[in-house]
Amino acid sequence: MTEEIGKAFQDKTKYQREPYSQGHLEWQQRIEKLKIQMVDKSVSLPEPDFTDGKPVFQVISRRRSRREFARKPVPLPFVSQVLWAASGLSFRKGDFYLKTAPSAGALYPVETYLSAQLVDGLESGLYRYQAENHSLRMKYAGNFGPALASSALNQDFLSQAGFVLLFTAVFTKGCWKYGDRAFRYIYLDAGHAAQNAALAAVSCGLICCPVAAFFDDEINSILDLNPAREGILYLMAFGFPA
Repeated sequence: MTEEIGKAFQDKTKYQREPYSQGHLEWQQRIEKLKIQMVDKSVSLPEPDFTDGKPVFQVISRRRSRREFARKPVPLPFVSQVLWAASGLSFRKGDFYLKTAPSAGALYPVETYLSAQLVDGLESGLYRYQAENHSLRMKYAGNFGPALASSALNQDFLSQAGFVLLFTAVFTKGCWKYGDRAFRYIYLDAGHAAQNAALAAVSCGLICCPVAAFFDDEINSILDLNPAREGILYLMAFGFPA
């Protein structure tokens, strides 16, 4: 197998603005103003409900990509349900655990971040989901919806959503075992998690829309990622229907 072909594919297929374009400079200024102060605090989430919800085939039949969001706060328990469905733990014994979505070799290289924009009971900001104790670690306060929309080729519905999930990949978690073929598995893993999140949204009465068109470097910068180790894969916007 050609050495480093996976990383080359990841790099060569990303969108990026011209580095000295007016749009890029304006984006940099906007992000610098928004990320004035780093926050590092843990936020407990309501326990996910494993017993309620609609029958799975009914939920599947109702899943659609919808982009018109009402300016109505999303209850924190709904956010909790969606996060758990996407990336939560479903089994644990000692140090061994399984998550709700399948992953090649049970390595789970996909990480889940949250941009809370209009969530009842949760301060607006950027968070990392911590599956091991079903909580959120807040990194920055503020409404990052407009910045995400700008970095996603001006798809403005991202700024109108109640919250946005951002799926990233820690490439080394898969590559140590599978080499460059891990990139295939990583993309599949993200798709599994996204579909779980979409079905959980339907069950909660929410709508959502997945987004794969974005400037990779800008989203990575918003999340403070080192793209040599971890990079953005996928966005999903959630909220109540308009």
